[in-house]
Amino acid sequence: MQRQGSIGGSAAIRIRATGGVLLVAHLAFVAWLTLRPLDVPWVMPANLRPFAGIRADLALGWQEAARRIAEGLALLAPLGVLIPMAHGRLTTSPLGSLVRTVAAGALISLGIELLQTGVPGQVVDVDSLLLNTVGVALAHTTVVPAARAWLRRRSERADRATVPQEEPAQGRTPTIPRVGIAP
Repeated sequence: MQRQGSIGGSAAIRIRATGGVLLVAHLAFVAWLTLRPLDVPWVMPANLRPFAGIRADLALGWQEAARRIAEGLALLAPLGVLIPMAHGRLTTSPLGSLVRTVAAGALISLGIELLQTGVPGQVVDVDSLLLNTVGVALAHTTVVPAARAWLRRRSERADRATVPQEEPAQGRTPTIPRVGIAP
């Protein structure tokens, strides 16, 4: 029997545990990739104007722009699937789930950008914050609703197969005569 929209039984535990482990592993990889010091002779100034970096990438040509934009979208995109997976709910508002996941992805991206201010060779870029957040949203909208629907159908089939049949009636329910109140 399902409770509060969670996946029933040991499957819920396995999915949540897998989601949690993969989430921690991905965040460790992202931290290693984005927060390691770089040995560079000079550093670009911080980009605090939205879409200025994307416009500069587009000026380099469509191939280079596509590569850089795809990198920005893909960096935190797995969070769009891993955060709901670690949460483990099947019956939740799709819009609420999207908002929670995108907000968490934006906060993680903001945290990374703020931590980069203290790392040599790394600079803050508001466009990477925007691209990371859009990547989380795209991954969530393309994968999570379909995966939840599939898991709900699978769970309903399993529930129907395991529902025990009712026992046949055994006759009238016995009644107890009323007893009067003692004087």
